[in-house]
This record gives sequence, C-alpha cells and structure tokens, in this order.
Amino acid sequence: MKLLVAVDHSEMGQAIVKEVVARPWPVNTCVEVLNVVEPTHMWTVSQTAEESIRLSDDLVNRAADELRGWDLEAGGVTIKGDAKRVILDRAKETKADFVFVGSQGVSSLTHFLLGNVASAVVSHAPCSVEIVRAKEGKLPGVRKILLATDGSEFSERAARSIAERPWPTGTEIEVMSVVELHLGTTQALFEPPFVDNDQLEVQRAQGMKRAEEAVASAVEILSKSFPKVSESISVLLGGPRTVIIDEADKWGADLIVVGSHGHRGIERFLLGSVCEGVARHAHCSVEVIR
Repeated sequence: MKLLVAVDHSEMGQAIVKEVVARPWPVNTCVEVLNVVEPTHMWTVSQTAEESIRLSDDLVNRAADELRGWDLEAGGVTIKGDAKRVILDRAKETKADFVFVGSQGVSSLTHFLLGNVASAVVSHAPCSVEIVRAKEGKLPGVRKILLATDGSEFSERAARSIAERPWPTGTEIEVMSVVELHLGTTQALFEPPFVDNDQLEVQRAQGMKRAEEAVASAVEILSKSFPKVSESISVLLGGPRTVIIDEADKWGADLIVVGSHGHRGIERFLLGSVCEGVARHAHCSVEVIR
C-alpha cells in the first residue's frame, strides 16, 4: 500500500504523522511525506526562500525518520507550488492508494492544510483520502469505525477497504444506512398542501428495504474480518450529512468511512455533496473511499 502524507509545520501536521504511526498497515506499505511551499509564502523580512526550503526539508525528514522508527518504509519530499495542485498531482504521479491530509493547518509561512485545500483533495484526488482530525483527550489510532453505506458500488468498495486492512485488536465497527424519503416533488415533505400518507408509507417501506439490504451486504463483507459488527438504520429526520455525523458523535466513532459516490436518483444518499459535507463537518477523522 502506498500512502501520501501531506504535512505542514502546525500541530495538525504532527497529528497526521502520529495517526499513521498508531495504526497497523499491510506488509510492504510505503509512505511519502510531502510538504508544499507556496511561492507567495516562501520568504519574509527575516526568512529567505532558501531557509523556507531548508525548514520544509527538515520537517519531512523528521517525519520520515519517525515513520521508519516504526518499521514503515518512508521518505520525504518538498515541492514548491500551489498546495491543492501539488498534492493532487503527486498522488497521481506516485499512484498513491491513500492521501492523508489535515482538516486545517497554519495560516502563516508555508501554510497549506486549510479547509479549502482538504476539500479540494477530497473532491478531486485520484485515490482514497483521509481527513485527519485529532480529538482532544484521545490518543491517536482507531478503535471505533462507522461505515455509512447506501448499498452502492462505492459503498461496497468502502466496506472492502476496511475489511482488507489490519486494525488493532478489539476495533469496533458499526454499519449504518439512512432511509431517505422522496415524494417526487421539491416541496418539503410535511408542508401543505398535504402529504399523501399512502405514498409516504410506500416510500418508507422501499427505503427501509434498501437500507436493510445495504447494511446486510456490508456486514457480510466485514464479518469475515471483525468478530462483531453493529448495525444501525436511521429514518431521515435531517440531512444525510447531519444524520451520519450525529451517529458518529453519539457512538464515539474515531473514524467515519464513506464511499465517494452513491446511488443516483431516488436511491442515493451518499452523493458527492453529502460525502464532502461529512468530510468537512465531522468531528472525527473521515475516509472517503474511491
């Protein structure tokens, strides 16, 4: 497995490295630590461009040394340019399986892990992405994983991605699906003139069946790797993004995993906008699987 770990000089940059270190990885996993130096931020009155590059080199080399200390093959690279473009291009060039970025970073010299950068990486990366969030008072690593599924091909890939990787002994997993009701109108469900109760009940029954099938499919995949998998189905009372994040908070998830796309038409709920919304607003780390 190939990991591209994008870091900066902030505490978040350090947290990303610690998160990678805290997890078991498949044999022969290799890590490239990347720091981007944006040209417009390369020098100040007290710091030259050469010094900025040197500091960046020191940063990635220290991170790579830490990763090698945990028996991971690792190297570091400093690249000048626009952060969003550099990360995306580097992921493509190295054929990375995963890109790790922080939800935010420093806002001064050599900054780049700001929300808009993370959002662009989630939206356009050629591979899976993890947005890392360090939760206050919690040690690095994953102990609880929440998989949100709609039964689509992308959700199945997300389940298989989890099942195929090593995780610490005792890792818990919950599979959830959201029942989203559609009445074929842009009007809110419970606004006048009136809701057709029979039609609503049909939609609810169909939605429940889809959700149950989606959860059952994911559980079948995951049960081969996890001794116990919890199940959860929610009838939509808010936006899908809100429902997923609320469940993660209530359960105390360390990681939310979603497919990058879902079903289209009335059967979808993990469309790109929802996926990106979860990645942007969740209070824990989020993986978007491609």
